Amino acid sequence: MDINNILNSLEAKHPGEKEYLQAVKEVLICVEDVYNQHPEFEKAKIIERMVEPDRIVTFRVTWVDDKGEVQNNIGYRVQFNNAIGPYKGGIRFHASVNLSILKFLGFEQTFKNALTTLPMGGAKGGSDFSPRGKSDAEIMRFCQAFILGLWKNLGPDRDVPAGDIGVGGREVGYMYGMYKKLVNECTGTFTGKGLDFGGSLIRPEATGFGALYFVQSMLDEKKDNITGKTIAISGFGNVAWGAALKATELGGKVVTISGPDGYIYDPDGISGEKIDYMLYLRATGEDIVAPYAEKYPNATFYPGRKPWEQKVDIALPCATQNEVDGEDAKKLVANGVELVAEVSNMGCTPEAIDTFLAAKVTYAPGKAVNAGGVATSGLEMSQNAEHLQWSAEEVDRRLHEIMKNIHTQCVKHGTEADGYINYMKGANIAGFMKVANAMMGQGII
Repeated sequence: MDINNILNSLEAKHPGEKEYLQAVKEVLICVEDVYNQHPEFEKAKIIERMVEPDRIVTFRVTWVDDKGEVQNNIGYRVQFNNAIGPYKGGIRFHASVNLSILKFLGFEQTFKNALTTLPMGGAKGGSDFSPRGKSDAEIMRFCQAFILGLWKNLGPDRDVPAGDIGVGGREVGYMYGMYKKLVNECTGTFTGKGLDFGGSLIRPEATGFGALYFVQSMLDEKKDNITGKTIAISGFGNVAWGAALKATELGGKVVTISGPDGYIYDPDGISGEKIDYMLYLRATGEDIVAPYAEKYPNATFYPGRKPWEQKVDIALPCATQNEVDGEDAKKLVANGVELVAEVSNMGCTPEAIDTFLAAKVTYAPGKAVNAGGVATSGLEMSQNAEHLQWSAEEVDRRLHEIMKNIHTQCVKHGTEADGYINYMKGANIAGFMKVANAMMGQGII
């Protein structure tokens, strides 16, 4: 496999799609050696087929705001790969949404879903619509218009969307309601639904919970544990909330959260009612964390800065892609960080990852760490198929087991000669091999 030729070809076909090209490059570098051990992959052009999505659905979304004015947005669904099961992946509503970001997310989702061992392919979708500042009625009308443009491409055995940034239980409910009306069927075509109509217990917390189960396994592997560790978290939405909740429960001390306006450092620890206050801040729609320091005077607000300058034992990026850059990584390493785990998708830049690997800091990528969210979505699909709802304990038990199994796969494929575990390499090889073997088994299609 000639990585440079493949990347140059992709860049020529998809100029400017930097996030997508970054995600592809990371995977290709990690799987190059194992790929070259399988000449049958080369003959079948597995890589060339795998890095291009099966299809991209792009459509206009027209809706009417509360003033009676007609608004237009762009809707997307990137159905990346369904070799191991129906397309599965979230829908993101945010002004920053573009095709490059959705292709990178769909590509990552393909391997993430493979790691769960559940039968789910990879997809991602969304729109440049921003729910921020919109009324509930406007959000409902937009969600209904979005599904009018997409519903024929969805189905319980075809494509099962979920939520993502800007898409929570409310938005999923509106989209599912419109989908159900159009197809005249009650099926598990969306996950992240309300508990009253097919949703799963602990789904909102699942990404954060699963991430901490993975971190727990990483520490177990080092004969260490989370008790007493100081933890920096970015973001302050559902993912950060779930991570803070479980980290505290396991004995860790979360000392930071962040938003677009800056970050909070709380030396007393963010636990109990403070974690609930994170959700309150998010619910206000202001998208700022500064009020936390007013409510809890021992905390300090650092405007326009990121939490990675604080001295902590564990860093958990929980916000968005490329939020930890090379300079942030150097600060973390200089301050003696022991472990970095991406809870956001592709949360670290290549420069940051290189810094962690060179310093032999224990680092793990989002496709492994944050797989708990989609794993629990897969469990919701199973519950819908059985027309049952499992207890929170049952869902949590299965989630914990899935995350331990993902960790085992990463260790198997990522342990280097000196004993250092390259989780990025391990996760990429494990996910790639499952998808590649499935594609080989199904012929040239």
